[in-house]
Amino acid sequence: MTRRSLQSPSDCFNICLPQNKTFDVVGLGMNAVDRLCVVARYPTFNSKSKILHYRKSPGGPVATAMTFLARMGLQTKYIGKVGSDELGLISVESLRAEGIDTSCVVSAPGIGNQHAFIVIDQSSGERTVLWQRDPALNLAESEVKREDVCSGRILHLDGADQDAALRAACWARAEGIPVVIDLDEAVPRCEEIISQVDFLITSSNFPSDLTGIRDLENAMLCLGEQCHAFVAATLGAEGAMAVIGGKCVRFQGFHVRATDTTGAGDVFHGGFIYGLLQGWPLEKIVSFSNAAAALNCKQLGAREGIVSASEILEFAGFPGSNGGTYAFGRSSSSPE
Repeated sequence: MTRRSLQSPSDCFNICLPQNKTFDVVGLGMNAVDRLCVVARYPTFNSKSKILHYRKSPGGPVATAMTFLARMGLQTKYIGKVGSDELGLISVESLRAEGIDTSCVVSAPGIGNQHAFIVIDQSSGERTVLWQRDPALNLAESEVKREDVCSGRILHLDGADQDAALRAACWARAEGIPVVIDLDEAVPRCEEIISQVDFLITSSNFPSDLTGIRDLENAMLCLGEQCHAFVAATLGAEGAMAVIGGKCVRFQGFHVRATDTTGAGDVFHGGFIYGLLQGWPLEKIVSFSNAAAALNCKQLGAREGIVSASEILEFAGFPGSNGGTYAFGRSSSSPE
């Protein structure tokens, strides 16, 4: 389905996207409501800190990626489970307000929605996340239907709902639907799930967590040899890294004055999927994704900084935009 062994960042993925689908992208995974607490500086142990700003804001990896794609004008569907409390209502209503199909969202009676307390250092925009998710929020395999999972041209997953995610990935693969996954940590069954995906885009710590290899580049090369997917990792302000032609290639990020880094990785994944649907070469996809993630960091919350595709392209300086002469896809191969 994909040309997983790209030889150059300027190569395009050789994927055949299915036609005649109701949705461009179907996402199955987490949603959450974040309680954002901005402080002057991250508190030290056994101290007190004044909260400068406080806000409840919807988030979650797949839910935020679907929101990004919906704002890019694509047709999206979200499959997941919400709590029956106020936070669950906030989460699902935020998706409906974006025009995202939520007909397959399941409500868990008597269960609180996934939520997080996020402490944001005002000086840097970096955040520390304290989260809680009741196991009852996990989607069961029986709660997922093949016709819903396979109703899009691309399927996007994260590390939650492992049993349902594995079944969904297998269904999609059988029907020729490319599968993208966002993995932040080595969760149960993740190796089984990875075997069924086409695009594995992880946090910077995941490759080492899974392989046991401390050096990131060597861990990524090992991961690339173990699976059949395209392998990449997000590196925060430093951009991203991908395995191309048996080497690790770095893609520079965009530096902005960050207000809050919450949701940056989720937006990166949304940008990557958007680029796949446009048929762009890898360097353009990653540069667009890096730019979208950077711009999102300028606002408080996981989704508040999502701007239009034209604004992202202009910020990245793509040819034909008004953003200057930035050469998209600046990249460098790591030393052998």
